[in-house]
Amino acid sequence: MGRITAICVSERKGTQKHYVEQAELRVDHGIVGDAHAGNWHRQVSLLNKEKIDDFRARGAKVNDGAFGENIIVEGIDFKTLPIGTRYRSGDVLLEMTQIGKECHSHCAIYAAMGDCIMPREGVFCKVLQGGTLRVGDYLEITEE
Repeated sequence: MGRITAICVSERKGTQKHYVEQAELRVDHGIVGDAHAGNWHRQVSLLNKEKIDDFRARGAKVNDGAFGENIIVEGIDFKTLPIGTRYRSGDVLLEMTQIGKECHSHCAIYAAMGDCIMPREGVFCKVLQGGTLRVGDYLEITEE
C-alpha cells in the first residue's frame, strides 16, 4: 500500500504542473482540469516519491510536478509492476497502461542533471472508476 503525497496538474500543455490538495478523476478522461487528460491510454501519470527523493539527493532542484507527474505516491515502486496492474483509492480505480515514456527532446531537468527519471520510473494509467483523490489518501494494488 502507498500514500499519495502530492497531486499536480497543469491547465495548459507545455507548462509546469502545480500542486493541488485534491483532484476529481473522470472515467475515460483523467484528472478534470489537467491539460493531459483525455480519452487515451495516458490519462494520469504516477511517480514514486522515493525515486524523486533519490534524484533530489543527487542535487536536483525539482518541485512536485516538475517531471510532469500527476500523482506522487510513497511506498509503491510502480515500474516493478506489470502493465494491467490496478490501483484503488476510495472510489477511484486506475489501471496501469504504460511504464516509462520516450523523451524526444530532453527536458530542462535533463539539461541541468544529465538525467531525468520520468522516462524510466513514471507510469501511466487510465481511469476505470472516477472519484476524488486527496493528498494523504492511500493507494493500494487491487485484483478487481
